[in-house]
Amino acid sequence: MNIKTLWAVIRFILTTITLFIVWLMFTSSLAPFSIIVGILGSLGISILTYNVFIPEYGASRISLIPKPLRLIKYSFLIIYYIYSSSIKTLIAVIKNNPKPNIVHFRTRLHTDFGRMILANSITITPGTITLDLNDDHLTVHWFLCNTNHSKLAGELVKGKMEEHLKKIWP
Repeated sequence: MNIKTLWAVIRFILTTITLFIVWLMFTSSLAPFSIIVGILGSLGISILTYNVFIPEYGASRISLIPKPLRLIKYSFLIIYYIYSSSIKTLIAVIKNNPKPNIVHFRTRLHTDFGRMILANSITITPGTITLDLNDDHLTVHWFLCNTNHSKLAGELVKGKMEEHLKKIWP
């Protein structure tokens, strides 16, 4: 078995396992019929989508597996950002002082998964919405924009999220 076929099998297995775990979470049933349907459905969907779920160029990367302790630390960080942004946005609305603008900046994250997590983290933080993620370029609507400089805007919007994500998915 050559290395390319081996990676395809590994991607297929990881996709099947992930889909089956999601099936179990949504059905919350360990009845034999439910398990059989979940396995068959996961296998069927995996045959069609394993190339999309884990792209071939990313299959050999150890970075698919997060570092659990750093992931827990990141969870606390994102909760902190959500609350602090909520307060800043609320104050700007009360003072009638919003400065909405669309900012463009780059990320230094190397994995697609890390970039996706960053884009979603920015979106769940009040006052920011990620409009587009294209390779390493992000377009964000920022409710409290106070700069026109793209690099500075990127640093202010990303905060420490990018640094922490680099340590979780190198």
